[in-house]
Amino acid sequence: MNGFNSEREGALNALLADYAAGHLNPALHSLIAAHLEMKPDNRSFVSTLEAAHARALEDEVPVDIANRQAILDHVFSYGDRQVPVKLKRKNMLLPEALHAFVGRDLDDVKWRSVLPGLKEFRISDKDAETEASLLWIRSGRRMPAHTHEGSEVTLVLKGGFSDIMGHYGRGDIAIADGDVDHRPRADDDGDCICFAVTDAPVRLTGFIGRFLQRFSGH
Repeated sequence: MNGFNSEREGALNALLADYAAGHLNPALHSLIAAHLEMKPDNRSFVSTLEAAHARALEDEVPVDIANRQAILDHVFSYGDRQVPVKLKRKNMLLPEALHAFVGRDLDDVKWRSVLPGLKEFRISDKDAETEASLLWIRSGRRMPAHTHEGSEVTLVLKGGFSDIMGHYGRGDIAIADGDVDHRPRADDDGDCICFAVTDAPVRLTGFIGRFLQRFSGH
């Protein structure tokens, strides 16, 4: 296993561990839940971690809680609420977890052109710490070279792409940070659709990136 693949696997395992512990923000939680729907191989790993967390909670010494009855009344009141009815979906490309987060079918997404061959649908800010977007990349299109001021986690929903770290197909997760300067390229055999979550701005590099940043005033 080369260095990139080793780091890639370690970063994914860390995300899965945070998911099992309930430490992820809503956007990343939805991304990992969607990944587990698409790639069942990691479910056993997550289930093992969740069981370990459950045992750790059982071993904790209970403490007195003020106004227990009020807390119990609040918890049990959820049982009286109606469970939302699932509407018939027109497009099943989005996994259930991601469909719930995005709030619509892929057919209803209003794409915004960013560059030739690149469209984006930015999801409303449900978590101030992150920015979540759906990305459409035309087949064979190469993205501008860029790096990251924070982290970027990308889930492939359709098609695939390649960068310096390897190839990613449907259900795969790509993780990049400030140590990665890459120029992802969509596969030639079809358009690529991804769900990406970032916690800091992307910084364009290379000639095209510097030109675009100068043009945009950033």
